[in-house]
Amino acid sequence: MVEAHSNDLLIGVLALQGDFKEHINMLVDSGADAIEVRTYNELESVDGLIIPGGESTTIARLLIAYDLMDLLRFKINLSFPVWGTCAGAILLADSAPDLDRPTIGGIPMTIKRNAFGTQVDSFETDLQFLDLEGGDYHAVFIRAPLITDIAADVEVAACLSNGEIVAVINKNLMATCFHPEITEDTRLHRKFIELVTNYKIKKSSKV
Repeated sequence: MVEAHSNDLLIGVLALQGDFKEHINMLVDSGADAIEVRTYNELESVDGLIIPGGESTTIARLLIAYDLMDLLRFKINLSFPVWGTCAGAILLADSAPDLDRPTIGGIPMTIKRNAFGTQVDSFETDLQFLDLEGGDYHAVFIRAPLITDIAADVEVAACLSNGEIVAVINKNLMATCFHPEITEDTRLHRKFIELVTNYKIKKSSKV
């Protein structure tokens, strides 16, 4: 795994609503500099972005209100790394039929909001996550979505024991239906840092 140093990377966490502070702490603990992103200039300044869990309809509305939606779509088309967790995963899906606002898109998949029920139906389980060293990942699902369909070129990163898909990787994009920011396991944040590091190396080589 590529090691990231604080002076090498600046990773943003979308801070319009949701669990952004927890993601910031996890990134810092994993060796990357991290900032909260709310403005156009802040989004332009970072090497990668995490879209946190929260309320997907609210985040979608605020992305438009803060003039970030079009820029984020543009950057994703240029291979900018983005990781969506829970609500963030919904927003990265090309299709979210039960969301009453447009998604950012980028991952050719269909996702269902609140697929497991309400807050009282939250649960935890161990997952075998693709190429993740150190054994199973203990995942926390809170009002979680479920990925119901993916294109052939989308890589399945983790499934529940019944085969339902809860994490995918698609080139520069990651989506997880659970909340890694409320655990003490930084392996997925370090995996995203590796993705961002590789993107920055490729971007620098083209200059």
